[in-house]
Amino acid sequence: MVTVALFVPCHVDQLYPQVGMAALKVLERHGVKVEFPEDQTCCGQPMANSGCAEEARPLAERFLSVFGGYEYVVAPSGSCVSMVRNHYPDLLPASDELESVRRRTLELCEFLTDVLHVERVEGRFPHRVGLHRSCHGLRELRLSSGSERNVPAFDKVKGLLSGLEGITLLEPSRPDECCGFGGTFAVNEAPVSTLMGKDRLADHERMGAEIITGVDASCLMHLDGLIRRAGKSIRVRHVAELLAGEA
Repeated sequence: MVTVALFVPCHVDQLYPQVGMAALKVLERHGVKVEFPEDQTCCGQPMANSGCAEEARPLAERFLSVFGGYEYVVAPSGSCVSMVRNHYPDLLPASDELESVRRRTLELCEFLTDVLHVERVEGRFPHRVGLHRSCHGLRELRLSSGSERNVPAFDKVKGLLSGLEGITLLEPSRPDECCGFGGTFAVNEAPVSTLMGKDRLADHERMGAEIITGVDASCLMHLDGLIRRAGKSIRVRHVAELLAGEA
């Protein structure tokens, strides 16, 4: 039996705990033993994104200390996983421990596809769903091939969702476009962030989506704020919720 440590990012823990529970349900349904280290904290991404490396470094050190002994670390967040895999080397000295933790830290859909080799997730979700490919998952974790790359097409998230009975997956006209969140970018450049988010929503609405899903609750949070302020009927749900049958 594969054992994983479930890493639950700050925004999921505080705002979307149901996403963490859905990830747990999906993992256990596929025969995984899941442990939740209670000493875990933020991965340091908000500080690092703002250029505050000294403030982010202790959190990176703590991450290694908490998760260093596990077979795999799995998180329902592409951006937090990318922080560990792609940006911890900028904060911490090179070591075997760092390389080991980086290699074994995976986003949920990535883990299901690349480690467990899941080809089809059992379940039913009879809705029209637009897939938002967040920037970190697309361009840093390579959860899908991306429209700008001349490589054979693949999409790990879409592949898992497509097995759900009754689901209709819709492609926006600009499938790889950023939603405008970008962490502290949404605070420092709020007007630009807002317009980018509105453009993203309009694209999904034109395709007739009832629900927008993705691997990052932070991106979905940004879109949901715009939806609620505009009184729109379209909803957002994390991919873990769809795979768990709880959306």
